[in-house]
Amino acid sequence: MSGPIITALGHAGLRIDAPGVRLLADPWLSLGGAFLGSWFPFPDNSHLLRPEMLDVDLVVVSHEHLDHLDVDLIAGLPAEVPVVIPRYPSTVMQRRLRAIGRTGVVVLDAWQRYPLGDDPDDWLAVIPEQCPMSHDSAVLINIAGRSVLHTNDARISLAQARRAMAEVGGPFDLMGVQMSGASWHPVRYEYDEVERERISTIKRVGKFKAVTRLLRSVQPRMVMPYAGPPCFLDDDLFELNSRLRPGGIFPDQDEALAWLAERLPQQAGTYLLPGDRIDVTSLEVLRDPHWDGFSLASTSAERRQYLVEYAARRRPYLEAAWAANPEPGAGPRAAERFKAHLESLGTLSEYFLARIGMTVRFEVTGAGGGVWDAHIGPDQVRVDLDGGAGHADYRLIMDGRWLDGVVSGRTRWEELLLSLRFTARRQPDRYNDYLVGLLKHADRAALRAIEKFEAARDPQETIEITAGDERVRVSRFCPHAGEDLAETGVVVNGVLRCLGHNFEFDLSTGACLNARCDPIMVSPAGDYEAVSEAV
Repeated sequence: MSGPIITALGHAGLRIDAPGVRLLADPWLSLGGAFLGSWFPFPDNSHLLRPEMLDVDLVVVSHEHLDHLDVDLIAGLPAEVPVVIPRYPSTVMQRRLRAIGRTGVVVLDAWQRYPLGDDPDDWLAVIPEQCPMSHDSAVLINIAGRSVLHTNDARISLAQARRAMAEVGGPFDLMGVQMSGASWHPVRYEYDEVERERISTIKRVGKFKAVTRLLRSVQPRMVMPYAGPPCFLDDDLFELNSRLRPGGIFPDQDEALAWLAERLPQQAGTYLLPGDRIDVTSLEVLRDPHWDGFSLASTSAERRQYLVEYAARRRPYLEAAWAANPEPGAGPRAAERFKAHLESLGTLSEYFLARIGMTVRFEVTGAGGGVWDAHIGPDQVRVDLDGGAGHADYRLIMDGRWLDGVVSGRTRWEELLLSLRFTARRQPDRYNDYLVGLLKHADRAALRAIEKFEAARDPQETIEITAGDERVRVSRFCPHAGEDLAETGVVVNGVLRCLGHNFEFDLSTGACLNARCDPIMVSPAGDYEAVSEAV
């Protein structure tokens, strides 16, 4: 191997070696997993926890999720190793890094170049998603005359990808793409198996289609699907693992690569298991002998056996996650602390409260639990600790030990939701991004940035599409996150679906069908250019 060498670390993690440069990108190797001991890398990457693998000059981390921001690993690196992160409206990443003693934190603005080594042509830049509702970024690396676009979890637009190609002077040599979701819907909702599989399939295929569209336009020399799936080793979550049930929302790299090979037969692609390496110049792949005899294409029984053995190796860490989150104890104190915490969120954003307007029922099990109704919006949050009467739009059932972690500040709301350690029901079954946004950010600056972004959108710009035999003019940009519907829109049975986040719009009325979201504009059109239904 003669060019820059990329070593897969598992999940979305990469190590990059080139003359004068040794860096880690989004490494996740800690034995304790992430999200309250619920997520672990699949397959097991612990054989890479070697001093030589962690001997680097730099770490870049795309966003705050703990399957990317591995605080245990970063805390153990030498103090002089800088950590490069994107600038987001919230400073939660900086605060988490300071809490583990990291003083050399470099915060980059979008597209700002950070030099790598002594060669001025070697650099990296971060590309945040356009909508600040999601704090996700791709990392663009230009090194030794080669380019890598490491998308992580970011849904970057075609316009952003084209600018990135202009920045590096041509097509990417290697493009890593995220093709596995990170969602608690529908897997933790009280659907029957048929409905759960139907929704999972829609979301999985939507993700695959969005990536396929992007790749069709970008055409990197090599594409590499990664960052999925996580695996779940706790007994309570074990059956959620990929391929242990049909239609799952967590496809693996083998499934993703097969999809791409069928739809983009001219596109070179590969996936790397932890420890596999690729030469970015020749695109030669060197497989880690650790995986001799292992295959992602194994049967369900073989995968189950692998996961059972993996779980046995992680048993002490699973037990530690439970021990670190004890029951809060009987009595009213837990309930009063929850009430104070949730009502404090109501002071952060009038804009969000007006767009939530629902009752969320918390059915909290264990000592100190109860049924607590949070009436969120339109202008305040009011918590009734004697809840359970009347209609609840959203119901969350969880063990008080996990909820207490949020209330006490050990855990963030999004980490609890991503842990999948709860069940839920919606009535009506419509997603409300503002509720999720309020909980996951819980930060005044982050919420204000979203409000400012949404206020600045131009709802009058339109495109023309076909819907059956009719031609219609619709809003160009999705009112949810500003995705360009000319890139991300598909029309099926009179419904326009945005592949960015699977929001669906009725083409007769413009109303959003499956989420709390502003409508799109819909009107008859003359001459048109079609939004293709095929991806």
